[in-house]
Amino acid sequence: MIFQYLDLKGRQFLELCDIDNNLIEPSYAKGGTWLKHFSHSNSLYARATRAITNHAPIGKYRLKSFSQEDLSCPYGTYPIETRQHILHECKRHSEYWNSRRDSLSHFILFLEFNPNVFAFANVDT
Repeated sequence: MIFQYLDLKGRQFLELCDIDNNLIEPSYAKGGTWLKHFSHSNSLYARATRAITNHAPIGKYRLKSFSQEDLSCPYGTYPIETRQHILHECKRHSEYWNSRRDSLSHFILFLEFNPNVFAFANVDT
């Protein structure tokens, strides 16, 4: 409750829902709310963490420190590549599509079907 009402999560935290459309709150009790779903893959866990915290190697994040780089979507369809664009609009990451990408299960499937999304270019997935 404190996490939600005191805005301790930050403005960029990705809100995900469970199968009943309830907002998932972070917790460490009983294996946590998210971590147990990613434990089978370090790469998946890293990419999910980057997406959830919005600290991913995408244009919006690079804008803070590397504003001279190309920040647009590589397909040229969006001027600054954002998490929202990647999750809901980008045709480059269309291997798995479901409009409910705000649900944890669909978010995981999206990451699994798109192994390069939210990954650094020089890291093997």
